[in-house]
Amino acid sequence: MRLSLFSRSPDPDHIEVSHGERRFKVSVKRRSTARRFTLRVSQASGEVVLTLPERGDLKAARLFAEAHGGWIATRLLKRPDGVPFQTGALVPLRGVPHRIVHWSTIRGLTRATVDRDGQAILAVSGQTSHVARRVTDFLKKEALKDLAAAVDRHSAALGIPARKIAVRDTSSRWGSCSSKGHLSFSWRLIMAPPLVLDYLAAHEVAHLKEMNHSHRFWSLTHRLCPETEEAEAWLKRHGASLHRYG
Repeated sequence: MRLSLFSRSPDPDHIEVSHGERRFKVSVKRRSTARRFTLRVSQASGEVVLTLPERGDLKAARLFAEAHGGWIATRLLKRPDGVPFQTGALVPLRGVPHRIVHWSTIRGLTRATVDRDGQAILAVSGQTSHVARRVTDFLKKEALKDLAAAVDRHSAALGIPARKIAVRDTSSRWGSCSSKGHLSFSWRLIMAPPLVLDYLAAHEVAHLKEMNHSHRFWSLTHRLCPETEEAEAWLKRHGASLHRYG
């Protein structure tokens, strides 16, 4: 009886918030470390998240979110428009804009090259309906190749090898390092200038020795990648825009 009196009904996965004629889906998350209601709009994915304390009142949290409908609308409007992987679209590869060209209907490898005018292009072969998938696969393959080379170089300098390297499409972080020495990166780093990808590789390799963000960790990262500050500044200014592609 006592348990039934004090148990809380499960929270919904999301609520809806209105602003004018628009309605927004807002994810609901509780965190033990939260001290107040907060709203966040991811510039990468466009997800709107309402966070409340472990014992926070859901009804009060809903009213809080509804009172900030205008703020949500403004934040979403500031997100850059998406760029689908389709013929004619401009997509950065290692920081250089490449135009997607449907090269041939005959199946073949996607490759980065130049057209007759010397302009950088991504030449895609096969059926038109497969262009987006082929571009995505090509970028992931290039990302893994560049990241593997950078990780090998930095881990050799450190003297500690990475056990595994993988690429994923993450929106909350550019890279991660597990306690087992497994490194994971966002494949979208292949669209950034090379110094940014190299920095993220150095950052995660440094975690193989320092699983923290202490002074020792940052000293090690700067030693592996002298352009750390420049790369960090680029990510702060342009990082979110990489998620608009595809």
